[in-house]
Amino acid sequence: MTKEKAIKLFHDQKVRVHWDDDKEKWYFSIVDVIGILTESPRPRKYWNALKTKLENEGSQLSQNMGQLKMQSPDGKFYKTDVADTEQLLRLIQSIPSPKAEPFKLWLAKVGYERIEETEDPELTFERAMDTYLKKGYSKEWINQRLKTIEVRKELTDEWDIRGIKKGLEYAILTDEITKAWTGLTTKGYKNLKGLKKENLRDNMTNLELVLNMLAEATTTEISSKKQPKTFNESKKIANQGGTIAGNARKEIEEKTGESVVSPKNAIALGKRTKNKKIEEN
Repeated sequence: MTKEKAIKLFHDQKVRVHWDDDKEKWYFSIVDVIGILTESPRPRKYWNALKTKLENEGSQLSQNMGQLKMQSPDGKFYKTDVADTEQLLRLIQSIPSPKAEPFKLWLAKVGYERIEETEDPELTFERAMDTYLKKGYSKEWINQRLKTIEVRKELTDEWDIRGIKKGLEYAILTDEITKAWTGLTTKGYKNLKGLKKENLRDNMTNLELVLNMLAEATTTEISSKKQPKTFNESKKIANQGGTIAGNARKEIEEKTGESVVSPKNAIALGKRTKNKKIEEN
């Protein structure tokens, strides 16, 4: 069971959800999820008892969860305990219910696969290839996509050497590269493609992937030669690497008369792949 499938099991049920555009996270109403998994007539009481049980076990899960105003059946909005995807999956592990079992099996499988990949990193690429094939991507696109993973890893390794911190600093530098070659922020690029939590690279065309790789590979090369000492110096280099790819984009657009930065997402790419197969047959 994929992560997407696991979460989508709730979509046919009445689970209130909220998308946080800034954090790029889905939040789920906990009492709604508990009501579905346990079929309890009093899910709120069940949740209160579960919170006490978790606290007694030393878990800080419930303390780290927040509240959002969500609409109730009476039409009014009340503060409701919510969990993001990671918190929700952890919570489900503590619910003894047949309906929760598919999630638990999926989590166990994912954990086992991650341990295997630590021992044999090549498995990561094999599983990625299999996953993309199942999603309908062409082998040509997949090979390009896997190459982007290698290029991105070389870039983040270089950033690690220069003391760049994972998380916010990675995101700022990535945004700088993206703006320089596409003319859009990372968020703006995702909005163009109609994306929320989905991976941006998984929704790029072949040409977009190639130019994004050029931007990141160039940034890596310049950084390794100039050996920046500060974050601002690395930011300037990120802009330089992205600008080189941006100049290539502009030249391609001048010759073709078409925009390289495409609104096509995975759904459109998948349809194009299927149509191509039909034509070939």
